[in-house]
Amino acid sequence: MRRLTGSIAGAAVLTLALGACGSGGSSTTGSSGSSALAGSGTGDSCKISRPIPIGAVFSLTGAAASYGESQKKGLELAAAELKTKGGVTYDVKTEDDATDPKQGIAVFERFVTNDKKSLIIGPTLSNTAKQTDPVAQEGKTPVLAVSNTAAGITEIGDYIFRDSLTEGAVIPQTIKAAKDKFGLSKVVVLYSNDDAFTESGYQAFKKALDANGVTITKTITFSKSDTDFRAQLAVAKASAPDALVVSALVEAAVPLVTQAREVGIDAPIIGGNGFNSPKLMAGAGKSADGVVVGAAWNSASSGSENAAFLAAYRAKYSADPDQFAAQAYTGLKLVDVAVRTGCSGERADIKKHLAELKNVPTALGPYTMTATRDADTPAVVQVVQNGKFAVLK
Repeated sequence: MRRLTGSIAGAAVLTLALGACGSGGSSTTGSSGSSALAGSGTGDSCKISRPIPIGAVFSLTGAAASYGESQKKGLELAAAELKTKGGVTYDVKTEDDATDPKQGIAVFERFVTNDKKSLIIGPTLSNTAKQTDPVAQEGKTPVLAVSNTAAGITEIGDYIFRDSLTEGAVIPQTIKAAKDKFGLSKVVVLYSNDDAFTESGYQAFKKALDANGVTITKTITFSKSDTDFRAQLAVAKASAPDALVVSALVEAAVPLVTQAREVGIDAPIIGGNGFNSPKLMAGAGKSADGVVVGAAWNSASSGSENAAFLAAYRAKYSADPDQFAAQAYTGLKLVDVAVRTGCSGERADIKKHLAELKNVPTALGPYTMTATRDADTPAVVQVVQNGKFAVLK
């Protein structure tokens, strides 16, 4: 394993101590051996004397900070609720990867080797996950991805899980719904080609458009750091498309959507998972109305768990949650189910029981872990209406 070198500059650290304080450690013996992280009972009757050490790595600063901030809030809320449940406690430490894979690698290495976390939640971006998750796989430390939607994440190894639906699972439903709604026959596709997440989104869009018989008249690329899209949009407008299909992070999505309306493109805009942020509506204003995006969660989704999550989030933060908050919140709740099933916080036992999750009621809907350690939950196609996401009908 690579050696951790240097300090992590500017890392924002949030420690959520549930029960006793201290980072703790985790062996990898499993429940068959003697361990302070193994207890007695199962499910709600499980009792473990020592707090389970959990690490979380989110982008709290940098280009993906808007997603990371939501994730931190969702995780905090879940941690606060689990504190009152009893029997099992968690020592959760969240650190900032600054939207920088190198910093993410450094945090993962410390969580795996020095801090000996039982499980790591994160990182925020797929691009970072493709570089950090091999560290956890090599160190036999389970990872639960709560926002990584690019293809190939769980293929890194058998310690890598996720509760976030892949772009490949959501985008085909999005394109079908958009075609049915708007009668699409030809579109222009735009995507940032310097990010694993947005490239994966582009590939999923292309496959779905082809499958639905929608012609791509132009494919236009840009950098995820670009803010002026007028030249690209002029080219797109000249094709008179029925819609723009865009795979981008929200920092690029906001100016792109705004400028598309400014240059006179009135066609629907269909976005990838990066559009799933209140920052889109806050930044683009009325220009965001009519934007269509698929998601793993919507506030209107039915279910008592989602209703409870919404009420608790609004009470704690005086704001509405987004998909990233919902997935992080659900992530820690799923970890708790896995821990209580085996009544063990050992890495090997958490890995075993995460893989066995089936029809767990969550804020995302009924959750099942697939054989490839991916999420099986309902997807929803949304449209922005009056500054909020609503279900496309």
